[in-house]
Amino acid sequence: MENKRITQLTESAQTARKNAHAPYSGFHVGAAVLTTEESIFAGCNVENAAYPLGQCAEATAIGAMVASGATKIEAIVISSPNDDLCFPCGGCRQKIAEFADDDTPVILVTDCGKQETYTVGELLPHAFRFSHLSANKEKA
Repeated sequence: MENKRITQLTESAQTARKNAHAPYSGFHVGAAVLTTEESIFAGCNVENAAYPLGQCAEATAIGAMVASGATKIEAIVISSPNDDLCFPCGGCRQKIAEFADDDTPVILVTDCGKQETYTVGELLPHAFRFSHLSANKEKA
């Protein structure tokens, strides 16, 4: 993936992170997905007083992508609020895998310039996918 695209995704994720609603944790996260159609969708985490009802930045970005009609993630950037990389939680790894291939890059960035890239397959080996459901339906 070219540096220009990574920069655009990073800027989108960092901008979204500034709008995070995180009054309980104070942990502001931003994410931006690039679709195969070259569109970028950003999201931030949205906490709720009923803690389990909050939403991660990755889920917000993916929701915006799906609402637009896009269905495929080409790459995703996750922007951390501190000097440590912010890896997606297990639920978000599964959400990303729903719309991405195993070799799709997941780029983790910090404001201090730290950046590491992983693939969806590295972060979620043996992901549960639609094909698993199809196989079960065929057996029934």
